[in-house]
Amino acid sequence: MERLIYASRWMLAPIYVGMSFVMLAIFLKFFQELYHFIPHIFEMGETDFTLTLLTLIDLTLVGSLVVIIMFSGYENFVSRLDIGETTEKLDWLGTHDYGSMKMKVASSIVAISSIHLLKVFMNINATDNDKLLWYVVIHLTLVISALFMGYLDKLTKH
Repeated sequence: MERLIYASRWMLAPIYVGMSFVMLAIFLKFFQELYHFIPHIFEMGETDFTLTLLTLIDLTLVGSLVVIIMFSGYENFVSRLDIGETTEKLDWLGTHDYGSMKMKVASSIVAISSIHLLKVFMNINATDNDKLLWYVVIHLTLVISALFMGYLDKLTKH
């Protein structure tokens, strides 16, 4: 029974492979945005320019989050990555435990939420006040949750 339970962790492997397809989707979306951005760069106002840059940064952060989840999750829950001695290896690979991975996810979500909130503020005329309030409340909830998780993580390490 224990061997079966232990072997069941391999069911996660295809999910992490599927995350590679998520990375492909993010890659395509990033370059689609860039394709639409470059030809109009000189026609854009400062606000539209900044909003587009924030979208590209947002996609980059989401992609980085997917990579962290994909590699750290695989190494923590399935198996060590055997990529060979001659292959370039990321310095942080194998150093993230489940707790640090949770904190990276939480801080990434807060960063992504911050970018979305900044985009809303930069285009504030197009947003209703009640929606604006909800954006701020949700963002503050994410910030407080991340801070609380960090505090609990610090307490449990002692």
